[in-house]
Amino acid sequence: MEKQSLTFVGDEAKVHKSSKYHPSVWGDYFIRNSLSHVENEIDDALRLIFEVDDKNYELYETSLRFRLLRQHGYNVSTDTFNKFRDDNGSFISTLKRDAKGLLSLYNVSYLATHGETILDEANYFTKSQLVSLLSELEQPLETQVSLFLEVPLCRRIKSLLARIYIPIYQKDAMRDDVILELAKLDFNLLQTLHQEELKKVSIWWNDLALAKSLKFVRDRIVEAYYWVLGMYYEPQYSRARVMCTKAFGLLSIMDDIYDNYSTLEERKLLTEAIKRWNRQAVDSLPEYTKDFYLKLLKTFEEFEAVLELNEKYRVQYLKNEFKVVAIAYFEESKWGVERYVPSLEEHLRVSLISAACSLVICSMYLGMGEVATKEVFEWYSSFPKPVEACSVIGRLLNDIRSHETEQERDHVASTVECYMKEHGTDVKVACEKLREMLEKAWKDLNKERLNPTLVARPIIERILSLSISMEDVYRDTDEYTHSDKKMKDNVSLVLVEPVPI
Repeated sequence: MEKQSLTFVGDEAKVHKSSKYHPSVWGDYFIRNSLSHVENEIDDALRLIFEVDDKNYELYETSLRFRLLRQHGYNVSTDTFNKFRDDNGSFISTLKRDAKGLLSLYNVSYLATHGETILDEANYFTKSQLVSLLSELEQPLETQVSLFLEVPLCRRIKSLLARIYIPIYQKDAMRDDVILELAKLDFNLLQTLHQEELKKVSIWWNDLALAKSLKFVRDRIVEAYYWVLGMYYEPQYSRARVMCTKAFGLLSIMDDIYDNYSTLEERKLLTEAIKRWNRQAVDSLPEYTKDFYLKLLKTFEEFEAVLELNEKYRVQYLKNEFKVVAIAYFEESKWGVERYVPSLEEHLRVSLISAACSLVICSMYLGMGEVATKEVFEWYSSFPKPVEACSVIGRLLNDIRSHETEQERDHVASTVECYMKEHGTDVKVACEKLREMLEKAWKDLNKERLNPTLVARPIIERILSLSISMEDVYRDTDEYTHSDKKMKDNVSLVLVEPVPI
């Protein structure tokens, strides 16, 4: 049906014809859903798997089903493994030669939550059996077992694991060549995107020039990006990765100013300036910190400019995180100067903040899409269980791996020293007890990923991914600080070398 409207321009009347068309059939469907068609299909497939009875499955299939469901938030019961135990509750002896099934169950055991003793027992059983079978296995199973005995599947960075696993899968006689080709193409396409992001971040870092003017700081923007990539590699998080890496780089510089160079008085002045967060505060700072401070403020202004109008509130949360971390850094500085060794509980009240996991989590959410709602920022800032568990993992991993190095340079007492003093133990016992605390935190995270109700699952998954990336960085030593060895190789695999087609 055609409508008309009359408009006067001077003395001339103009008739504007208009037709009443129906609104767009599709709206913004393809904007909102272009990246989740595949995800919806995966969710549908998982729902079907969850509903299928697995009583006729063997060990490999049962474990694979359990792992896939658990990793996607389904609270599947561990009772499914009772069929593999005898009347005494031990795993049946016929499983001891089933290397493929044992490996599948071994990887499952690291998804245990509190009280799931059958998975704790499975971990001990499968690990000992796989070690004894290792020399008898054929390729590529031998390589797979060695790989996951070193670090279990669910605690590996996904992008790095994909790069390592594709050549292993290629040697499997039972491989699906279509899936193999798709995996190669997918990895290489993503790598191209990641390289573009890293180029953008590297140009920003060079223009910032702080690593050049402050000779005592770690020049690690590539390593920072690799670390962030371990948290989320998916294409839809491109903006988020760039913003998170910039925040990470600034945090690294701030950490080095507090840790490696400044006097206690200079740290106090910098802490007060960060708390004030305005350009006038720069006048009170030592000359060498003025440039850092002004560029910190400028970068946050750039963050706000990049974000949409309804997202700009997020910047204030990240400002607050930098403030509380600076305060924690200064508190630890006083402990170091005073040679004070607090109780473990007192130490953790401060050091779980100085671990800066909460800050990194906030910076992860900063550039994410609509899933990072205002409610998400309110939730994370209340220091809920997943954030606490991640902070425990970050703090204890760092302290255990960095213990000897940091004590060489008049560093604040770590959780290792605190435990030793409080309980009268040696380093070995202290580290063993802290590792027990680590495993408890992992179980907390495993529990929190099951059917989350307060926030969407991608929000919880980011925290889990941060914990995994810290495991990667601190597994053997502080790979971020000493990045010229293993991390250099990993960065090359993920960001330099494409998969041969």
